[in-house]
Amino acid sequence: MRVALVAVVAALSLSACSADPGPPPVQAKAESTAPIIAPGRPGEPARTISPDEAVTAVPAPTANAADVKYVQDMVTHHRQAVDMAVLAPSRADSAALKGLASRIKDAQGPEIQYMTTWLQQQGMKVPAHHASHTGMPGMATPEQMRALRAASGKDFDRLFLTLMTAHHQGAITMSEQVLVGGSHIKIEELANDVAATQSAEIRRMREMQAGL
Repeated sequence: MRVALVAVVAALSLSACSADPGPPPVQAKAESTAPIIAPGRPGEPARTISPDEAVTAVPAPTANAADVKYVQDMVTHHRQAVDMAVLAPSRADSAALKGLASRIKDAQGPEIQYMTTWLQQQGMKVPAHHASHTGMPGMATPEQMRALRAASGKDFDRLFLTLMTAHHQGAITMSEQVLVGGSHIKIEELANDVAATQSAEIRRMREMQAGL
C-alpha cells in the first residue's frame, strides 16, 4: 500500500514538472523589410527605397521659404493663365481650344483659392492680382497679353497655344524646384498635381498646334 502511494505521489510530481511551461520564449522583434515604392518627380520613374529611407523621405507638415515662394508665385502664375483662358470663348476659332481653355480656367480657379487660403493660414502675404512676375518662368509679357487680346480666329488660336504651352512649361519648372527645396506635404501634393495636369495639357496643345 505504501509502495503504491509513493508511486502515485512520484507520478503526480513528474506530471507537475512536465506541465511547467517554463519561461516564455523570447519574441523576435517584428521589423518590416518590405521595399517601399516612392513616386519619382515629374519626368522621372518611381524608385524603391528602404523603410529607413522612407522615414526621412516623408515631407514635413511645416512650411519653409521655398514652399511659401512657390505658392505666392503660383498664385500670380495661375491668375495669368485664367486671364488668358477667359479670352477664348469670344476670340478662338477652334471648339477644341475653347474646351481646353475652359478646363484650364475651371482647374486653376479653385487652385488659386486653395493657395490663397493656405498662405493666409501660414500668416503669409497673398500677392495682388497684378503683382510683378519678373523672372518667373513661362509668364507672358504685357506686350504678348495685349497681342492675345487683340487677336481672333486662327491667329488667336496659334498665339494662345504658343503662350499657354510656354506658361505651362514654366509652371512645371516651378513645381520641380519646390519638390527639391520645399518641405510641406500639402505643397508637395499640389506641385505634383500641377506638374502632372499641365504636362498632359502641353501634350494636347502640341497636338492642336500640329493641326493648325
